[in-house]
Amino acid sequence: MKAFDAVILGSGGAGLMCALTAAKRGKTVAVLDHAAKPGGKLIISGGGRCNFTNREVSAENFVSENEHFAKSALSRYTPQDFIELVESHGIAYHERKHGQLFCDASAQQIIDLLVGDCVKAGAQILQKHKIRKAEKTNDGYLVTTDQGGFTATKLVVATGGLSFPKFGATSIGYDIAKQFGLKLTELAPALDGFVFGAEDKKRLDGFSGIALDAKMTTNGISFRENLLFTHAGFSGPVALQASLHWRPGDEVRINFVPAMTRDELMEWFSSRKGNKLEIKNQMASFVPKRLAERFCDLYLPENFDMGNFPKARLAAFCEQLQDWRFLPAGTVGYGKAEVTRGGVDTNELSSKTMEAKKAPGLYFIGEVVDVTGWLGGFNYQWAWASGKAAGEAL
Repeated sequence: MKAFDAVILGSGGAGLMCALTAAKRGKTVAVLDHAAKPGGKLIISGGGRCNFTNREVSAENFVSENEHFAKSALSRYTPQDFIELVESHGIAYHERKHGQLFCDASAQQIIDLLVGDCVKAGAQILQKHKIRKAEKTNDGYLVTTDQGGFTATKLVVATGGLSFPKFGATSIGYDIAKQFGLKLTELAPALDGFVFGAEDKKRLDGFSGIALDAKMTTNGISFRENLLFTHAGFSGPVALQASLHWRPGDEVRINFVPAMTRDELMEWFSSRKGNKLEIKNQMASFVPKRLAERFCDLYLPENFDMGNFPKARLAAFCEQLQDWRFLPAGTVGYGKAEVTRGGVDTNELSSKTMEAKKAPGLYFIGEVVDVTGWLGGFNYQWAWASGKAAGEAL
């Protein structure tokens, strides 16, 4: 039986940040993970370059049943703090749109940074340790693995969510929370593509591969990003962002021409002359040709002449282009979802330390908590900030 000040379950971003923070404070720390290598989803994030943070982070970029919970940790460990850590290790990075920061070379650099600092500070990172049980003892906690037992005064759960099961995601973090009497909010795959129902799939059959700038709205929240048609539905950044705010049964609205106001679009059509074929070709200047062709076929009469087209019917056609509505059959699911929305109810935790109110010495950090960020580096900033908060409290 090996004894530590703290045992951390999960060697992803949050767990490693927590470990290096606690170890630098002189705590004896063990990080346990069933995977063969540390880093979890870090290695595949950002197309292999790791979107490690975003310059513009606020609580408004996160979804939680308690919109204020994340403010404390995020204010105490900011994007600039992590940027300075990256720079201190000489890792080159670049900024893309909307403040997203990526490694120039590889996501492995971020993993090496975290692991290296953990080891340097004295933390032990133990991979290939399948966690069988976590239980309370008189002195703290006992974690039983297939490689033996570990005792600690403090136990940190940083096991992530259900997304990407092929990379080893399990429900163990949620199971531990329920074991100790903590409530969970509803879990769902998020930052995920939408799947068409049968009617919409028929309307948009043959569009797979089309990409365009679009605005997508659900539950009154809008995003404007790239939209990609797939064989099953919609993907691309704008669909992934919208999925975070979508619930089954909710309608999704799409503006396929967000660069124009409704009046500008009406004026564009009114200034044109020609039949349906000519209008299809002219529309290709602002939407993909296949999309223009299908919308004209669906929403314009067969014997169409723009010169004699009633204004009311033109307005209805423009509304289809800029307020097209569909009811998703669902999302693609945990196999492709970048994160899990929901998790350990934040009312159960201290926003300052991430400690469970019902179980002193038990902490939950990262994705396992009901704090889910937008696409664009926000979830990693939550991992760093929540890991840092717990690490300072151990």
